[in-house]
Amino acid sequence: MTDRSFKKINRALISVSDKSGIVDLALKFKKHGVEIVSTGGTSRLLRENGIETRDISDLTGFPEMLDGRVKTLHPKVHGGILGIRDNAEHQAKMKDHGIVPIDMVVVNLYPFRQTIQKPDVEMSEAIENIDIGGPAMIRSASKNHNDVAVVVDPADYLTVAAQMDENEGCLSQEMRYRLAATAFRHTADYDAEIARFLASRIQVEKENENELPQNLPLELEKISGLRYGENPHQRAALYKFAGKEEHGVATAEQLQGKELSYNNLLDSDGAWELVMEIHRGHLRESRSRGAITAHDIPQTCAIIKHTNPCGVGIAQNALEAFANAKATDPVSAFGGIIAFSGMVDAAAASEIAEMFAEVIIAPDFSAEARQSLAAKKNLRVLRMGEAETPQRILEFRRITGGILVQDRDAELIDEEKFDIVSDRKPTASELRALRFGWAICKHVKSNAIVYAKESQLVGVGAGQMSRVDSVKLGALKAQLPLAGSVLASDAFFPFRDGLDEAAKHGITAVIQPGGSVRDKEVIDAANEHKIAMVFTGIRHFKH
Repeated sequence: MTDRSFKKINRALISVSDKSGIVDLALKFKKHGVEIVSTGGTSRLLRENGIETRDISDLTGFPEMLDGRVKTLHPKVHGGILGIRDNAEHQAKMKDHGIVPIDMVVVNLYPFRQTIQKPDVEMSEAIENIDIGGPAMIRSASKNHNDVAVVVDPADYLTVAAQMDENEGCLSQEMRYRLAATAFRHTADYDAEIARFLASRIQVEKENENELPQNLPLELEKISGLRYGENPHQRAALYKFAGKEEHGVATAEQLQGKELSYNNLLDSDGAWELVMEIHRGHLRESRSRGAITAHDIPQTCAIIKHTNPCGVGIAQNALEAFANAKATDPVSAFGGIIAFSGMVDAAAASEIAEMFAEVIIAPDFSAEARQSLAAKKNLRVLRMGEAETPQRILEFRRITGGILVQDRDAELIDEEKFDIVSDRKPTASELRALRFGWAICKHVKSNAIVYAKESQLVGVGAGQMSRVDSVKLGALKAQLPLAGSVLASDAFFPFRDGLDEAAKHGITAVIQPGGSVRDKEVIDAANEHKIAMVFTGIRHFKH
């Protein structure tokens, strides 16, 4: 070996929590005459597999102590890692103090992430799984990567072993540099996980004080690159929060179809959130009545275009729910995102296959449904699995110079808190339609107006600068008869003009937050038109 960028590995220190693949790597080391120094459980495993190893206490002359908390924090470890091989003074000091060079460190850390994911983990257990000596060795080796190789990821074992085989037990400067970069990323992620966990405990305390935490450490892990963002000139990728196995569109199983785009993912998330909102309402209602069977909970289908619903329907099966949703606005449904709250069967899949859609998303699909959809090779099919109860999580939105943070709007409708402010009370049928329209309205861009019947979205007015314009737009877009429908508004009516406009189209009931200085004027308008009106006290702006 004449290339001085390649350096021989003569001594390796191995101390791993994740022991997968370590025996095979150690056998490679022995093949190349590498002396192995190891700790605790790693040492026992290697010896059980017939691999000679030197205990860390033999190297340091000091026993492992304090329940294993102190074993590698010693000058004979860090001196052997940090000593610069071409520095005569370093080498002289090492010789004076009996410090031998360590040419490779193979270390991964205590399983902190796995520990804190256990239900009801105690703080003491989490703290005990914070590694101290491991990160110190990794950082020492990474800093001195000109002379020392550091391996933290079992996925790199084969690559390291292959290069040693090809180069008489040596590793290249390029390899050592790449391994060091990986190692620094490893310790950074580890420290960030600890910081997030500790901050989350502070967050719970702050939430009790109705205050968000002072610091929010964020660590994102790339899932995949995307072809482009909202437009072809924008770069994009899909990330998840590192260390979190959160149920959602980002982690859905894609069963078939083209690569998901940035816009596909945004719209799919909006569609899934909407059907789950309505599904949770049905689930709560069914539980209040007693036993729950599949028949108790109707199917919800939503069709989304550009993050707004253009069709929503409910029925006792997926086919009828889809038919109700599509009928809202068949033209806008073309090329939309279709979401279901329950299993998609063959009948629904066959009907969907007759129209062009970008994505279909559901908890699951029957075998016959998958076979039917398979004929549409470009149709993206996402299987979500069982729906989970949403946790209280934070939402983030980028603005120039900073990030806005808020609680997720997870407020469910509570009929017990309804304030019926009109002379006429809503009928049972109207109440069901109001609940349905209110759930949809929450997922429409503000100013949001929704016309609805018990099982079907009738019209949508979204994103207008004035509420009366949203009322007019919703009526203009409606393909189904408006007479007899109810109206939902995501915020209060600032004037009576919106209600007067809606009355022209034959609506019978209105649900809105209330809270305007002109509430009496709006209530008077409702009474004049014989319209039942409910105040919720909750606003659902969605910008």
